[in-house]
Amino acid sequence: MARYVYDFRDGGRDLADLLGGKGANLAEMTRLGLPVPPGFIVSTEACRAFLATGEEPEGMSAEVSRHLSALETGAGRPLGQRDDPLLVSVRSGARFSMPGMMETVLDIGLDDDSVLGLAKVSGSERFAWDSYRRLVQMYGSTVMGVDPALFDEAMTQLKDARGAPDDLHLDASDLAWLVGTYKNLIRDETGRDFPQSPAEQLQQAILAVFRSWNAERAVLYRRREHIPDDLGTAVTVQRMVFGNLGPDSGSGVAFTRDPATGRPGLYGDYLPNAQGEDVVSGVRDAVPLAELERLDPHSYRQLRDHAQTLERHYRDLCDIEFTVERGTLWMLQTRVGKRTAEAAFAIATELVREGLIGSDECLARVSGDGLARLMFPRFDTAAAGETLVRGVPASPGAAVGAAVFDSAEAVRRAAAGEEVVLVREETTPDDLPGMVAAQAVLTGRGGKTSHAAVVARGMGKVCVCGAQDITVDAEARRFTARDGSAVEEGTVISVDGSTGDVYLGAVPLVASATMRYLESGERADGVVSAVARVLDHADAVRRLEVRANADTPEDAARARRFGAQGIGLCRTEHMFLGERRKLVEEMILARTDADRDRALAALLPLQRRDFTGILEAMDGFPVTVRLLDPPLHEFLPDRTDLAVRIAAAKATGRQPDAHQVELLAAVNRMHEENPMLGLRGVRLGLVVPGLVAMQVRAIAEAVVERTRAGGSPHAEIMVPLVGAVEELRLAREEVARVLAEVGAETGTPVHCPVGTMIELPRAALTAGRIAEEAEFFSFGTNDLTQTTWGFSRDDVEAAFFSAYLDKGVFTASPFETLDREGVGRLVHIAVEEGRAARTDLETGVCGEHGGDPGSIHFFHEAGLDYVSCSPFRVPVARLEAGRAALADMDASDSR
Repeated sequence: MARYVYDFRDGGRDLADLLGGKGANLAEMTRLGLPVPPGFIVSTEACRAFLATGEEPEGMSAEVSRHLSALETGAGRPLGQRDDPLLVSVRSGARFSMPGMMETVLDIGLDDDSVLGLAKVSGSERFAWDSYRRLVQMYGSTVMGVDPALFDEAMTQLKDARGAPDDLHLDASDLAWLVGTYKNLIRDETGRDFPQSPAEQLQQAILAVFRSWNAERAVLYRRREHIPDDLGTAVTVQRMVFGNLGPDSGSGVAFTRDPATGRPGLYGDYLPNAQGEDVVSGVRDAVPLAELERLDPHSYRQLRDHAQTLERHYRDLCDIEFTVERGTLWMLQTRVGKRTAEAAFAIATELVREGLIGSDECLARVSGDGLARLMFPRFDTAAAGETLVRGVPASPGAAVGAAVFDSAEAVRRAAAGEEVVLVREETTPDDLPGMVAAQAVLTGRGGKTSHAAVVARGMGKVCVCGAQDITVDAEARRFTARDGSAVEEGTVISVDGSTGDVYLGAVPLVASATMRYLESGERADGVVSAVARVLDHADAVRRLEVRANADTPEDAARARRFGAQGIGLCRTEHMFLGERRKLVEEMILARTDADRDRALAALLPLQRRDFTGILEAMDGFPVTVRLLDPPLHEFLPDRTDLAVRIAAAKATGRQPDAHQVELLAAVNRMHEENPMLGLRGVRLGLVVPGLVAMQVRAIAEAVVERTRAGGSPHAEIMVPLVGAVEELRLAREEVARVLAEVGAETGTPVHCPVGTMIELPRAALTAGRIAEEAEFFSFGTNDLTQTTWGFSRDDVEAAFFSAYLDKGVFTASPFETLDREGVGRLVHIAVEEGRAARTDLETGVCGEHGGDPGSIHFFHEAGLDYVSCSPFRVPVARLEAGRAALADMDASDSR
C-alpha cells in the first residue's frame, strides 16, 4: 500500500517533490537540531490522489491517526483534550513557494469545552478566546466556504463599538462574544454548525488544503510563475506554539540578508503578542526586527545564530518564520528567500567571496530576466499617480515625453530638443524615423512581436503596445482613454514598458548604473561590479556565440560594446526607407529594363556605404546580410489613401496627380490578400531582375573597400524565405556570378558564405536538401512560429492570446518563448538533417527568441552555434548562454 504520511524526522530538503517545500525544510531544520515544533507531513502524492478522485486516498486516514498518536505521546496530551488541549496547525506547502495562494488553519483542537481548559492551563482567558476565534474564523472561511469579509466585518463592528484601534484592545469577554458571532455566521451561511470534534477539524482542514491547490488564485499564480498544475501540495501538521500569549511572546519574519539590496545582516519584522498570520496579513503594524533585540535579547541572539546556521547550510539567502512563546524561540519555516534582481547579483557574488559557493553556482543563481531589469531605467513608482491606460509591456524601461501622433512631428520636436512619445494606432516601416526620435512608443494595437515592439526592442526603446483602452485619432492629434479623458498632442505622458502602465504627466526616473557600465565598460562598486563578474564568467563557460541584429553602423558599434561577436541579421529593407524610398518607387514603376537599372544603380552606392560602415564597426567578426525580404508594396504609399486622394480630385473637377495615378496602378497590380505569404524574400529576387545583383554587388564592393583599408571584413549573404532547394540554387548562382565579377573588376577575390533563413516549415522538413546549397542556416523563428501555428503575429496577440493564457492553452506567448514541441521540433529536424548533409553547416537563430532566456537554453540544447538578438539584449543572451552551458554540464553529470 502507498505511503502518504511522513514524520519530520523522516525527511529532508532533498524530498521537496514529495514533502513540499515547507515540509522538506522543516524536516531539514529538525535534522540540524534547531528548535522546530514536532509534526508530520501529508505528501503531495496524497494530494494528487485526492484531486484525481475527489476522495481521501485509501489508508491515508489511518496513517494520519498513527502519526497524530505519536505527536500526542510526545506532547503528553491528546488533541483537543478538555483540561490541557494539544492544538495543531495545518498548513499548505507545495514544491515551489506560492505565498498566500493556498490555505492555513491554526489552533485546530479547540472547542467550547477545551477553550476553557486552555484558559486555565495558560493562565490567560483572553489568549484562549483569541485562539478560539482565530480557529473559527480560519476554519469557517477555509473549510466551510464562508466569505472572509463577513468575519472581518464582525471584527470591525466590535472594535468600533469598543473604541478599540486593533484586536489587542479587545478583552476576553469581547473575544468570547466574537466566537459566538462567528459561529452564528457559519450556521447562517452554511446551514451547519462549527464542528466540536477535533478529529473532524483536522481531517477536513487537510482536505481543504488539498482543494485549495485548484483555487482560482492558486491557478492564476502558477500560470504567472510557470509552475506545473500537476504537482499538488503537501500538508504540514505541526504542534502549535503561541505568539499571542502576551508581551513576552510574538511572531516574526526574518531574512538572513536584505532581500532588496543583498546587504548582509538580519532583516525583517516582528509583532509582539501575535500569531504568524498577523505579521503577513498586516492587521497590525509590525516593528523592525531589531526591536526584538531590545524586547527579548536572548531570543534575538538565538534567532541570529540560527539564521547564520541556516544560511551557511543552504548557502543562500534564507527567509525564516519564527514564534517566541513566553521567551522561548521556535523556528516555524525556512526557505530560500525571494529577492530583487539587484540583490540576486549582489548575494551570489558575495557568497563566492565568502567561499560558500563557486563561480558556476553564482552564475546559475542569477538570470537574464534579472539582468534586463537592471539595465533599463525605472520610474519612481512612489511618485507616480493613477494609471491612465494599460497595454502590453512590449519593450522594458521607462520614458517620459510629449505625445505626438506622426513620425514627422516626432522628428521635428526631437530635433528641437524636446523628448517625445510616438503614439500610433499601429506602426509601419514609415514610422521608423519617428521611433528613432522618440523616447517611447505607444500603440493602440499589436502585441509583443508587432512591428512597434520588435523595432523598439531592437533600438532599446520603451514600448507599450495593444493599449485597447485608447482610441488614437491621428488626424485630430489626440487619443482618448476609456473614461473619456483626452490627451492632446504635446501633453506629457510617462510610459512604463516593464509593466504596460501609462501615466499622465512626468514620473521621475531612476537611472540604471548597470546600463552605464555596459555602455562604457567602466566598472564600479555594488551591483555593477557583481554584474561584471557574472558576465565575465558566463563568457568563459558558454558555448553559444552571441551576435546582434543590427542595420546601421551605430547599432553595430553599440552591439560590439555590449559584447556581440558579430551580426547575425542585417535587414537591408531598413536601408530603403526615408529619402531612398523614391528610388525604390522608381525601380517599381520602371517601364523598361534601362529605367529599372538606373534606379538600382542609384541605390547601389547608398547600400555600399551602409555595408562598409557596418563591416568597419564589426571588423573581424561575421556580418550576415539578409537580402531584401518584405513585399515591394510596403515601399509604396497606402492603397486606400491614394484612391481617396484621386477620387477627391475627380469629385472636385480637378485632374488627378499623374504620379499618384501611376502609383495606384502599381499598388493595385501588386496587391495581395496575404502579402506576408506572397511575393517576398527569395521570390522577389527571382522575379525582379537586378535586385539580388545590386545588393550582392554592394556587399562585395564594401568587402573590397574594407579589405584595401586594412580591415578584416567577414560578410555573409543570407537568402530569406526559401522553401525549396531550387530557389536557393538559383539565388546562389546569381550571388556567385556577381562576387566573381567584383573580384575580377577589383583584383581582390571576394568570398561571402551563402546561407538561408529557415522560416518555413517546408524548409525545416527538407533541410537535408537545402543544406546541399546552404553554407549556414539561420532560423527566423518569428516567421517560423507564425507559419507553423498559422498565426498572424500582428493580430493574434491582442485578439485572443490573453484568453489562451488564462485557459492554459499557452504558458507563454509562442512569439515570446519558443514553442519547443512544435517549432522546436522543426528546429531539431533541420539541424540534424542539415548537418547530416553538410557536416560543417553553421546554425544560428536571428528571430526575437534569440534574446529570450528560456529559448536560449533550448537553442543550446539543440546544438546551434549562435544566437542573434537586438543589441540591448546581447548582455542578457551572454549570461543565459553561460547558464545554459552549466545546465547542460549538470545534466550530463547526472546521466
